[in-house]
Amino acid sequence: DKRRIIMKKQILALSMAALIAAALTACSSKPAETAAPETTQAQTAEAAPETEGETAEASEEATGGAEAAGGTLVMATNAEFPPYEYYEGQDVVGIDVDIATEAFKRLGYRVEFVNIEWEDKKNLVENGDIDCIWGCFSIKGRENDYKWTKPYMVSRQVVAVNKSSNIYSLSDLEGKIIAVQSTTKPEEIFLNRTDSKIPEVKEVFSLEDREQIYTYLGKGYVDAISAHETAIRQYMQDYDMDYRILDESIFVTGIGAAFAINDDRGIEEKLSEKFDEMQKDGTMEIIVSKYLSNAYKYLEVDSLE
Repeated sequence: DKRRIIMKKQILALSMAALIAAALTACSSKPAETAAPETTQAQTAEAAPETEGETAEASEEATGGAEAAGGTLVMATNAEFPPYEYYEGQDVVGIDVDIATEAFKRLGYRVEFVNIEWEDKKNLVENGDIDCIWGCFSIKGRENDYKWTKPYMVSRQVVAVNKSSNIYSLSDLEGKIIAVQSTTKPEEIFLNRTDSKIPEVKEVFSLEDREQIYTYLGKGYVDAISAHETAIRQYMQDYDMDYRILDESIFVTGIGAAFAINDDRGIEEKLSEKFDEMQKDGTMEIIVSKYLSNAYKYLEVDSLE
């Protein structure tokens, strides 16, 4: 358009010098217009690899995948299970937190504990959203579901009733109603009844919130509850409750840390070595003694079948 306007204003007597000057002006303006896009393209090409690298790093951090020493590993737990894991202010604390922090420190890792819905644990670890499940997690019966560390503590799953109850043995549970936390070992035991000593109960209430089992027992909605012995005793201590724990346990097992079945980093093996080291140098007993009396009873992992 500009050229047409200029041509309209041109006169027949326009000198050759003017034409040459106009041509030179047009030529010099053309490179100036194309220089900026070329520079921008070059800058974009240089920036792309950095952006891709940063994205890869962010993705790795988001999944908690710390491959080298000095990285951060994300431990998933259910922080409603004192003395193993529970909230103190805004922080998750407890036996498992202390053991994990010390063991990973010896391996050169930092640890971040996140509170999850316990039912989601398997999906989260398999999807890489977390590195590990660590929450008083019993191994027996789940050996093929995860890559496990060796057990670091012994756990007894028991049944508790109100002190005035007429239930004194496991056989007395026949036809009764029992409450358990969903996706836990007691739920599996009372629903599947693969052990002949487990009677057929009238109903199993599977509750998402662990503390609800105590509420249900206290209000008389159920006749009994089943959970880890240490958890029941801790609740009795914290809330001044007077339950009676049956002498017969329903399950005795080791508890460990679980990684995804396709996790090939070998961290579970290195952790197991640190567990042995911490047992030998007394660190395990020091940690457990902060929360439980007679700590040695819970550390007799070699006695497990």
